[in-house]
Parts: sequence; C-alpha cells; structure tokens
Amino acid sequence: MGEIQTNLHRTQREIGQACQRAGRDQGEVTLIAVSKTKPLELLREAYDGGAREFGENRVQELLSKIPLMPSDVRWHLIGHLQTNKVRQIIGKTYLIHSVDSLKLAGEIEKESGRQDVVTDILLEVNVAREESKFGFLLEEVEEALRAIGEFPHVRIRGLMTVAPFVEDAENNRAVFRKLYDFYVDMKTKNIDNGSMTILSMGMTGDFWVAVEEGATMVRVGTGIFGAR
Repeated sequence: MGEIQTNLHRTQREIGQACQRAGRDQGEVTLIAVSKTKPLELLREAYDGGAREFGENRVQELLSKIPLMPSDVRWHLIGHLQTNKVRQIIGKTYLIHSVDSLKLAGEIEKESGRQDVVTDILLEVNVAREESKFGFLLEEVEEALRAIGEFPHVRIRGLMTVAPFVEDAENNRAVFRKLYDFYVDMKTKNIDNGSMTILSMGMTGDFWVAVEEGATMVRVGTGIFGAR
C-alpha cells in the first residue's frame, strides 16, 4: 500500500476514533480528500484506496480533472467561487461548499435555471470573524437562508466554515461548537424544509475536534496527500 493510501486509512481511523469519543456513528462523517494542486496519479492512488469524494479550490483545475477521473467521483468545490466562473461549474459539482454572498447565490440560481438543474450548496460562515476570510457572519445567515430558500434551482444542504489556522486544534473547538449550535438552531426553525443535513468543518490540523463537535464533512488535504 502506498503512502497516500496509508494516510487515507489513518485519517479514516482517526475520524472513527473521534466519533467513538463523541458517541457518534462513523457513517455520519464524510471525508473529502482535498486534491487541489495535486497531480492525477496521486488522486488515482487515493481513489484506489477507496476515496470517492474529492475537493478542489479552483474551477479550472476541477474542470480539467473531472474527465480524467472515474465517473463515480463526487466533486466538491471548496474554494472561493467568483461570480464570473459560475457558468462553467454548474452541473459539474456534487456540492459547492463556499457560497459566501447573496450575489453569488443569485448567480448560481440564474445559471442553474438556464441549465434546468438544481445545484446543491453550503453557505460559508465566517464564525471567527476573520477579516481575511470570506463568508457570511453568523448574524447574517438566517436572512440569507430565508432569501436563498426561495430559489427554485438552488438547494441549501447545510453550512461550512474555514476555522482559523492554529497550532493547537483545541483552540478551534469553540468555533466548531458555535457553528454546530447555530446549525441546530436553524434546523429547529425549519427554514430549510429538511434539506439541511451537512456541516462541513475541520481540516488536516483540527478535523478530529470538528468531528467531536458535530461535523458531517471534513476536508483533509495535507493529511492525505502530503504538504504542497
């Protein structure tokens, strides 16, 4: 077994251990292999190790890899999406994690309507209020959920956050817990009509804490593919 498959299985094992600590079923957590900037042979090695969910940051890179990988791969766009790139990406992704404005959601609705498809998205939330990050602030999310919830060609599947870069993963526990509590609160208000089931949070440096705090998707790049 190659290094990437070893890393992949170790990450899955650590997710399982985090689920155990939290009293969760490992089946509730999806591991996304973040393959941005990585060559195809590394993606294929991860695929052969069982990975089917791949995350890309850039539209062009995602589009170039789709035809060269098996058709059962689910592609996640996890990086910032510019409105002028929306047309290229509609119909190509399993999930867009990084919808960070009403303007972008409106563009996705318009293009999805034109192509007669329903696009699944997550709303990106800037929980830690970092100026360098994209995303809705927590106090803006409910209004956005209500507005985008009216769109016939966009389906909000949940929320996503990019937590601060920290040396100690424990320092992000409060961020993950805050988003989880907010997510639960939104679900009780039933704004989403039951379609909101995903909480995408946690990366290589802190995914186990995110799982302990309720993440249903974790995005791991370096931990699987090694440093860039």
